[in-house]
Amino acid sequence: MLEILMAGGWAMLPILLCSAIALAIILERFWTLRRRAVMPPGLGDQVRTWARSRKLDPEHLQALRDNSPLGELLAGALAVRNRSRDIVKERIEDTGRHVVHRLERFLNTLGTIALISPLLGLLGTVIGLIRMFLAVMVNGVGDPLKMAGGIGEALVCTATGLVVAIPAYALHRYFRSRVAGYVVEMEQQATLLLDELTAPVEPAVASAPAPARVAR
Repeated sequence: MLEILMAGGWAMLPILLCSAIALAIILERFWTLRRRAVMPPGLGDQVRTWARSRKLDPEHLQALRDNSPLGELLAGALAVRNRSRDIVKERIEDTGRHVVHRLERFLNTLGTIALISPLLGLLGTVIGLIRMFLAVMVNGVGDPLKMAGGIGEALVCTATGLVVAIPAYALHRYFRSRVAGYVVEMEQQATLLLDELTAPVEPAVASAPAPARVAR
């Protein structure tokens, strides 16, 4: 296997570097984008219960903010819970942009690797073909070993570039769709909390006294 990779020439070095970076990103994103880490089960119901009780202190909010991306989004709304609905909604949108940016961390890099890996393989192919034609120009067609070496370098670079690019592109699309699904669910939870925070408080209705009987 090492001999095959070495046959690809110097163009294999950036391709192998891209493969190492892509593998690190994939493992990190699989760990970070676990559902339990992004949207802990039951967190939305628990936060709405806190909001209903109207008993929230800074310690609760900080713990919620550090809990998960969903907790950070809901904590942003709770921080301005005493303001108008428009202000609470604006805070949710601002916090949501920061949360989504962190959820999409490194995905642009993974997409770039999926794009440039075939191009690097194509570059190695072109270099291998150039070496082959130069060998033919110098030695003629009587030395098949040098021609085979150039063709082999071209094929190895092309294949390696595709091997790196195909899974990188597929997982890039997978992570994108996973983040999009999380965003939709977090929007739903934020909307429910917004309705809870801005719901009018109904005053307690006192029971009317029973009418006194008139003595006959």
